[in-house]
Amino acid sequence: MSAEDAAALRAIPLFAKLSDRAVSLLGGVAIVRPVPRGTTLFLQDEPADRFFVLLDGWVKLYRLTRDGTEAVVHVIGPAESFAEAAMFADGKFPVCAEAVTDARVMTLTADGFARCLREDDRIAFGMLGSLSVRLRHLVTQIEQLQVQPAPQRVAAFLMRVCPPGDGPAQFQLPFDKALIARRLGMQPETLSRALAKLRASGVETQGLTVSVAERAALRAVAEAGEEE
Repeated sequence: MSAEDAAALRAIPLFAKLSDRAVSLLGGVAIVRPVPRGTTLFLQDEPADRFFVLLDGWVKLYRLTRDGTEAVVHVIGPAESFAEAAMFADGKFPVCAEAVTDARVMTLTADGFARCLREDDRIAFGMLGSLSVRLRHLVTQIEQLQVQPAPQRVAAFLMRVCPPGDGPAQFQLPFDKALIARRLGMQPETLSRALAKLRASGVETQGLTVSVAERAALRAVAEAGEEE
């Protein structure tokens, strides 16, 4: 594992408070590989014998219904771990995972991770912290879907992918608007109307390019919402 990858692990709740020795142990059993767009990482109901850390790119998690409809559960971004809960639960992946952009993924097998746990029990506490953060995220996601108006949900997503800082910004959406709409629990036409409403806050879109006149104004919408 490179020094850059080791540093990236420190940004992830699962590994943030681990000792250098613990990170070194994990690096010794981890596999880092490039993943082309469209690659399936795992399928629903497959044995959950590994979990993942996304170093670069984006991965969608989705379930397939009985009629074959794809229901997007979450879209994983850089510096996020996923599938760790499944590995320690009933042993099966509850969702499918597919790279929606070119990505770079770190894989940790159950056996390799168990060896690290035996060497340093602080890794287990890191896992508990990671799952706690994930639970809080899911609660926030449910609140967004049930309570927040569409412009607020879209503003929150744009803030997530916007470069950090203040003032104006221009950036590319990481994946297509149809997937963004599904991730935010809305129809594509609802997404379009929400983006139109955000023009009053200085947001303009041209294809996948987003221009923000003032990040503070967009942040205010994301945090406070606005009436539809």
